[in-house]
Amino acid sequence: MLGLVERVGNVLPDPVMIFVWLIGLLMVLSAVGAALGWSASLAYSGSTPPPFAQLEDGLLSYRAQSLFAEANVARLLTEAPRTLTGFAPLGLILLIMFGAGIAEQVGLFSALVRRSLRGAPRALLTPSVCLVGMVSHHASDAGYVVFIPLAALLYAAAGRHPLAGLAAAFAAVSGGHAGNLTPGQGDVLLFGFTQEAARIIEPGWTMNPLGNWWFIVAVVVVFTPIIWFLTDRVIEPRLGPWGRGADAALRAELARSEVTLAERRGLAWAGVAALGVVGGVAALCLWPGYTPLVDESASGPARLQPFYTALVTAVFLLFLGSGIAFGVATGAVRSSREVIDQMIAGVRSLAPYVVFALFAAHFVAMFNWSRLGPIAAINGAEALRSVGLPAPLLLVSVLLFSSFLDLFIGSASAKWSALAPVVVPMFMLLGISPEMTQAAYRMGDSFTNIMTPLMSYFPLVLAYCRRWDPGFGVGSLLALMLPFALAFAAAGIVMTAGWALLDLPLGPGAGVQYAPPGGLLPGR
Repeated sequence: MLGLVERVGNVLPDPVMIFVWLIGLLMVLSAVGAALGWSASLAYSGSTPPPFAQLEDGLLSYRAQSLFAEANVARLLTEAPRTLTGFAPLGLILLIMFGAGIAEQVGLFSALVRRSLRGAPRALLTPSVCLVGMVSHHASDAGYVVFIPLAALLYAAAGRHPLAGLAAAFAAVSGGHAGNLTPGQGDVLLFGFTQEAARIIEPGWTMNPLGNWWFIVAVVVVFTPIIWFLTDRVIEPRLGPWGRGADAALRAELARSEVTLAERRGLAWAGVAALGVVGGVAALCLWPGYTPLVDESASGPARLQPFYTALVTAVFLLFLGSGIAFGVATGAVRSSREVIDQMIAGVRSLAPYVVFALFAAHFVAMFNWSRLGPIAAINGAEALRSVGLPAPLLLVSVLLFSSFLDLFIGSASAKWSALAPVVVPMFMLLGISPEMTQAAYRMGDSFTNIMTPLMSYFPLVLAYCRRWDPGFGVGSLLALMLPFALAFAAAGIVMTAGWALLDLPLGPGAGVQYAPPGGLLPGR
């Protein structure tokens, strides 16, 4: 089965080319749909219809439009710059990377990862690896490049099998990608696509970057004991005892991973800067008579909508301030010119994403122009409602489909940008919130990462394994990680279904259920 996955996946083109083919397919489907009169409608009591919809006798109607029509061809050619710059995920991730680029270039992320595991007790080494691994998602590539080999090294120094430490770290960083203790740039990126999709049904829907906070913390709580048990009771006994002691080469490698005195001072300065940013944002919400991040005219959770929207900028400032503080303390930043150069270097790493965004932005926009998105969502919602599947099963179906696609397409943003325009509005019409749909997707997008050779970092992790066991092969790594993947899959399905069944809050101001605004009434 794994061989089949590898062969099929190797045939697939780059994610950018996948969207080129999707755009071509979309254009053909739009022409067919327009010729056959594809349409959908639902009851609507509001007075202003959403974009691309027509209001007729209390019904909100969508009719398929050919992308080969004169108006759509003109729109494609004349609005291309605006289509790209109006693509919400691009602006969000660019803003954050201006700050994160500095934090990464000056070494803040690397020092945080190395410092977090030093001195962990031998008995608590595995849960420490779990927690740091899932939090390391904020540090971008540092989780793979720095943390995974460091975990193997620390296990070896503690007299434990280094491949067990590597497996635990890989499971936490990649298989536990849905979990974290705080929201970060990954949440912002996915919510950017979710916002674009949700506005098909509710044009004024604005993302809340904290909308999955309680869910991702719960993933950490659920997955940590799973990794702990499997590593200590299944994986390490299967690997056998580690016969090599802490020889001179190992001690030298450990010494190179030590956090220097300058880095410790930099981490302290970065902590002070981070507290300053957090305090400043809190003051803008709580200062008497001056609360620009609170909507005083609203009531309930809506009062904090400006705060939720400003969190993207707050994350940028957090990375920027702590990165500069760390760089000044360590000597990595000596002038404003160096700060600008590091911002440029951080954004330079996003060049592949910008190319991807060009095609993803046009795919999403053309989906809207063709009206196929809302037509598929409305008719799909009606079909699912007639079947009578409960919300937990609907969400599990998204989870399983996401995990299947993850075997072949590694990019979470690529998959979600293609899926979101259909599943998000369809589930909104079934009373399921965009935040819950996204939570189900990200759960499915996580656990298959560690069981497919097509994951972009899989070859790198295999190279780490061969540093400790030169005969380690692809099959060996897959067998090492398969218990984690299967356990995560079972736990993820139960957790997602249970969350919807119990109607638990997903984050501040975000719940499982969705109530259509403006009289939008599913069922017609």
